[in-house]
Formats: sequence, C-alpha cells, structure tokens
Amino acid sequence: MQAWFGFNGGALAWKRYRVVGLGLLLGFWLSGCNGQTSNQTNQPPEFSSAQPDQKVVLTTFTILADMAQNVAGKQAIVTSITKPGAEIHGYEPTPSDLERGQRANVILDNGLNLERWATRFYNSFPNVPHITLSEDVQPISIAEGAYQGKPNPHAWMSPQNALIYVENIRQALAKLDPANADTYKANAAAYSQQILAIDQKLKQAIAVIPPEQRYIVSCEGAFAYLARDYGLKEVYLWPVNAEQQATPKQVERVIKTVKTNQIPAVFCESTVNDQIQRQVAKETGAKFAGVFYVDSLSPPNGPATTYLKLLEYNVNTLIKGLQGNKASQ
Repeated sequence: MQAWFGFNGGALAWKRYRVVGLGLLLGFWLSGCNGQTSNQTNQPPEFSSAQPDQKVVLTTFTILADMAQNVAGKQAIVTSITKPGAEIHGYEPTPSDLERGQRANVILDNGLNLERWATRFYNSFPNVPHITLSEDVQPISIAEGAYQGKPNPHAWMSPQNALIYVENIRQALAKLDPANADTYKANAAAYSQQILAIDQKLKQAIAVIPPEQRYIVSCEGAFAYLARDYGLKEVYLWPVNAEQQATPKQVERVIKTVKTNQIPAVFCESTVNDQIQRQVAKETGAKFAGVFYVDSLSPPNGPATTYLKLLEYNVNTLIKGLQGNKASQ
C-alpha cells in the first residue's frame, strides 16, 4: 500500500477514499430520509452498542485507545482507527475509517509527526475536534537520517510521558462531557497510579543488569524515551519505521556495535519485517531474542493486550535476552 506523503499515487489514493467515503455518508443520509434507524448493518459494531448518553472517542492507534478507555470507563465508547498489528506511520485510512471519524465526538492522536496521514484524514470532518496527546511532552530529537532534528514520536514508551497523555485525555473528555468530569478525574488518578507502579517495577527489574550491559538493540529507534528513563543504551537499524529498509551503512554500524560491546541479544518490533535484524544476529553471534510491541498492542490472545502489559512484556523480553535465557531463533 502507498502512503499519502512522500509516495507516488498518494493523492489519487486519497481522492479515491474520499469519494467512497462521501458516498457512504450520502447513503446514510438517504437511509435516514427513508425512516430507517441509525443502527444499520454496515455501521461499525462498536458504535451500534453505544448508549444515547455515551460519547464516541476515536484514537489513531490501539495503545491510545487502551489509555483512553481506562480514563473514560463506561462513559464512552473508545475505538482505534488501526487494528492490532498495524504499522501506524504510513497507514492509509479506509472508507470505514472515514465513517468512524464522521461519527466520533472527538479524535485523539499522538502527534510528533507519527500519523503522517492525519491532516488529510481530519479534513474530511472539520467539525470533529482532534486532540494531540503528546502536548507538553519534552521531545527527544532524532539524531540521524531523513528525520534528523525532528522529534522522536514514540513518547508513550516512557511511563512518565504516559502520565502526561493520561492527563491530556482527562482534560479532553472533561471538556467534551462536563457532566462526567469527576468520573474522568477519578479514573485518570487510578490509572496513573497503575502506571507509576509498573514504572517502579520495571526500573527495579532492569537494575539487575550491570549498567555497561544495558543495551537495547531493535529495528526501529522507538526506545529513546524508555532508554532515557531506565538508563539504557539504544541501538537501531533505522530511526523511524516509515523507512523500514536499512542501508548497508546502518546494518554495518549495528553489527560493529553489537560485536564491539558483546551484546548478547537483538530484537525487532512486532509491526515490521525482522529479516535484517535476524541477519545481524547471524553475523554477530547474538541471539534474535524476540519482538517488542511499540506501535500496536497485540491481538487479544497475545502478550501485550494493554499498555501496561506491553511495557512489562517488552522489559521482561529485553532482560531475558540480555541475561542469555533461551530465546527464539
């Protein structure tokens, strides 16, 4: 699939989706004129279950949806544009995504140039407010490549930053639904305590690894904020998954770093192809020790079905790899 920015055919793809999306909306309007109810068979199931007093919150990816649902509780229906396993950077919204956007009361995004497709998406429904959850986060700049100098978008990977996201979600919901502001405040406080607890737990877990061995080697440079918080040294093939192809120079650099520092394990993210990283493992003698979840939660039967589980799974996977436990090859 082609992304809207920086790829040939993007404008044509957008026009095609926009025409289809407008056709769907016209169809719903005509159905209303015929006296039919709004719960049509082609309505997204998460919306058909909404009660009259519930708000509909749309997020750009699954991790934000989990955060928002923890704050919203039963007062809102929260759903994600992307599904578990989807790569978010170059995502192409579909006609059903346009329908979800039209029906939402508010859209929550990450910002920091993560959702490169968002501006055109929002243009289809200018009356639906959208809130950027990374507002007030202190960004870390990308040090190299085509994105040099731009903010690393993966701010949610820091539990400390996640507390800012939660507060921004609370404010957005309270503004949208003032009658339930106290509920959102209580939910946000409880969820923030859970984030603080997992943060302390993970810091203690990483403390068992000697400081000189605390390397996190991944495909994407998605761990800058986590590395800063937990005293890790980050090594990656490419800085942002929008590239998804490492240059020979990038691969050579990672191989040299792994060999020089005798790093025992390398990893990749669940949403990208791991073949290059497996080749790095083969060239260096390190283990390919599994995948991290970054841009997406896992499917319901996976190990990272919530944001808190994602954090814990990633750190546990890292520690097992660095300690030389048996890992996938």
